[in-house]
Amino acid sequence: MARRRPRQRKDSGLGWAGLGGILLLLLAIASGGALAYFYFSAPARPVLDAQTLCPVNGPQGITVVLVDTSDDLPETTQREILGQLDDMITTLPPFYRLDIRVLDIAGVRSRSLFSKCNPGDGAGLSEWTDNPRIARLRWIEDFRKPAALAMKSSIAAAKANNSPIMAAIQDIAIDQFSSAASQDARKTLYVISDMIEHTRDYSQYPRAGDLSFQRYRQSPAYLKFRTDLHGATVIIRYVTRQVNGQPLVDGTKHVEFWKAWIEDSRGIFGGAKRLQGA
Repeated sequence: MARRRPRQRKDSGLGWAGLGGILLLLLAIASGGALAYFYFSAPARPVLDAQTLCPVNGPQGITVVLVDTSDDLPETTQREILGQLDDMITTLPPFYRLDIRVLDIAGVRSRSLFSKCNPGDGAGLSEWTDNPRIARLRWIEDFRKPAALAMKSSIAAAKANNSPIMAAIQDIAIDQFSSAASQDARKTLYVISDMIEHTRDYSQYPRAGDLSFQRYRQSPAYLKFRTDLHGATVIIRYVTRQVNGQPLVDGTKHVEFWKAWIEDSRGIFGGAKRLQGA
C-alpha cells in the first residue's frame, strides 16, 4: 500500500510581506503625527492686510522715522543716516510697521513716503507648514525694496524758511499712535534733525530768545502744538548746525529742551546722538 503523505500545515504567520506592510503603516502614522505636531505647535501667523502687510487687528509695533531736510544735510551726515535707516529696515521685527516721513513745510505737518509692516522674511518658517522661499521674495519685493527707495528719497534737500518739527511730531502722534489698535503696540519715533524749531509762533534761533522750556510754555505754540505721544519712545539723531565754525545753538541746552518737551507730551525720551558732519 502506498504510504500517505503527511498533510502540510498552513503557515498562519504574516510573513515578511505582512510585517513590511505593518512597518510601512506605522511609519506613515508616525510621519503624520510628526507633521501634525509641527503644524499645531508652530505659532500661528496673523492674517495680514494685502495693502499694508500689517496684521488685520493692528501692528505689533510701530516705528516711525521723521527726516528733517528743511536745511541741506552734509554728505557725511547723509551717508550715516542711510546706514542707520538700512539697519532699521533689515532688523525691524516681523509684523511691526515702518513709517518713513519727511517734514511737510507747506502743510505744517509730516508727509509719509512709505508705511508698511514687515511681513517676515521667511526666517524661522517651517518647510513642513510654510514656504520660506516665497515669504523671502515677498519681503524683498513688497517691503525691502520700496522701503529702501523711500529711505533715499527722505534725505533729498527741501530747503525752507520754516521748520515745524513740533507740528510734524503732533501729526505723527495723531496718525500712528492714537488709534485703539496701536495702544498695545510698542511705539518708537526717530527724529533725524537739527531740532531747531522755527515757526511764527515759536522759534529757537538765537535772536528769538533762550532755549528754556518756560519761554516755550508762554508762547502761542504751547497750546497749538500740545501733543499726546501715548507713551512712545522718542530718539533724536542730532544734526549740528554751525555758523562760522561755531554751533548755532547750545547743543546741551537744546537737547534738555526737547527732553522736557517729549516728557510733557507723554512720551519717553530715548536719548540723543549727534550725527557726524556739520
